[in-house]
Amino acid sequence: MPTFPQARLYFDGETYDPDKDAVRLTKLMLRVWSFVQSGEWVTLSELANATGGTEASVSARLRDLRKERFGAHTVERRRMYNPTLGAYEYRVIPNRRVLP
Repeated sequence: MPTFPQARLYFDGETYDPDKDAVRLTKLMLRVWSFVQSGEWVTLSELANATGGTEASVSARLRDLRKERFGAHTVERRRMYNPTLGAYEYRVIPNRRVLP
């Protein structure tokens, strides 16, 4: 199972403040990872409810999972069956290779 060595769990961005955000984002990333690594389809709402994050924050963590430093995992998206909702489901296909 892929893991996140602490040295690789670093975040960035214009509004990112390590002193205020690092612990919170790290904990959320670990909760998101724990929930999605099964490879099941999940909505942002379900993921937010399961992890205690907001839909925006769990969406950002899904995007992070695509990055090399977070494992370069495959994050797939599909429109939900009811197209009038305009909502999507996501699933993560874990990258099983070991990163340098």
